[in-house]
Amino acid sequence: MQKQIIALAVAVTTQCPYCIAIHTKQAREAGATDAQLAEAALVAAAIRAGGAVTHATHMF
Repeated sequence: MQKQIIALAVAVTTQCPYCIAIHTKQAREAGATDAQLAEAALVAAAIRAGGAVTHATHMF
C-alpha cells in the first residue's frame, strides 16, 4: 500500500491524470483510506509549491 501512496503523490506532483487515476485505484484496492490519499495529495502540493517559491527567488 505504501508504494501506491508514494506513486500517487508522485503522480500528483507530475500532474499526470492517467497516473493519478491508476494509483488512486490501486491504493484504494490495497486498503488506503481517504485520509491517507488526502495526505499524499497535500504533500505533493507542498512539494510543487516549494518548487514555485524556489523559482520565484530567481526573480530578484
